[in-house]
Amino acid sequence: MKITAKNLNLFLAFKIPSAFICCVRVKQMDEIKCVVAVKHRWINQNPFHSMYFAVQAMAAELSTGALVRLQIQKNNKKISMLVTANKSNFTKKAVGRISFVCNDGALAQQFIKEAIVTGERRVFWMKSIGTNSDGVQVAEMDFEWSVKLKSE
Repeated sequence: MKITAKNLNLFLAFKIPSAFICCVRVKQMDEIKCVVAVKHRWINQNPFHSMYFAVQAMAAELSTGALVRLQIQKNNKKISMLVTANKSNFTKKAVGRISFVCNDGALAQQFIKEAIVTGERRVFWMKSIGTNSDGVQVAEMDFEWSVKLKSE
C-alpha cells in the first residue's frame, strides 16, 4: 500500500477500527510533516466533556508513525518499527477539532538510514503538537520509536 493520507484513512477503517470510530483522520502528509485531526464528539469524550486522552494519543501517535512508515517505504527495505515509550503533557481542555502535527519526517529518515547502514536498532523521539481550531496548544506528545532492519 502506498502511504498517502487517503490510504492511511482506509487502513484505519479496516485495521484500527477504534481510531476510525473515534473519527481520527489523516488530513495532510508529505515526507516531513503529517497532520492528523480528530473532532470532540460524544463517542470520544471523557466524563469531563473533553476529549479522552487515549483518543488524543491515537491521533498523535498516528502523526508520528505515518512519517516513520513513509520513510520505511521510501527505502524499500524490510524494517520493523515499534513505539517503545511515550510522554504526554496536556495544557488545555481538548474540545472541538484538534489537529496533531508532527514535523519530524527528516528525523525518521535519518534514523532509518542509519538502521539500514549499520544493521543495528535505532531509537529516536518524535514530537506531535495538538492544537484546537483557535491555534491554542492543548497537548504535546512525544513517542520513542525503535527501528531495525529485518534479517533476510
